[in-house]
Amino acid sequence: MNDRKSMHSLLANTPTRRQLIAGVTCAFSSLGLSSTNAFAQAGQEISHSEDAIHQERVFKASRKRVYEALTNAKQFEKVIQLSAAVQSGMAKGNIPAEITAEPGGAFKLFNGFIVGRNLELVPNERIIQAWRVAYWPEGTWSLVKFVLVEQGSETKLVFDHTGFPKGDADHLLEGWNGNYWQPLAKFLG
Repeated sequence: MNDRKSMHSLLANTPTRRQLIAGVTCAFSSLGLSSTNAFAQAGQEISHSEDAIHQERVFKASRKRVYEALTNAKQFEKVIQLSAAVQSGMAKGNIPAEITAEPGGAFKLFNGFIVGRNLELVPNERIIQAWRVAYWPEGTWSLVKFVLVEQGSETKLVFDHTGFPKGDADHLLEGWNGNYWQPLAKFLG
């Protein structure tokens, strides 16, 4: 009888398969939370308060035409001539746009006011550039990404600009609108 009572007592205190799975899941979850907390504490050394620009514009042109306008020096020079910087007289000089349309290739735009390198070029789909304004401190670079999304006969350009000096967002946003998007729409239209 004692053996039966001992066996019954043992079985009554043994967790079911469901309880066992739930317990293991809770144990792993708590490990995940403690490691997440450790990563969060380590991440406090990284600033997450930097400015960034995200824009989406639709152009009445194919992805190929938009891509070529952004990567072909002769075409982009025509965009520059329609820009607010040239129209206002701010971009004085006669240095034509220079664009080496290959990964690693350099570019110089707006009489050398904007310079950079093409980091990634996926024809008719994506352009990623290391980009800077000439007056930024030496060695200061930002990251610019153009993604071209087909929308029937039009192209949606999804644009992200990150890593620029804090406080420059408003000025840069104005520049993207007046010196890229508006003249590009005129050029393509």
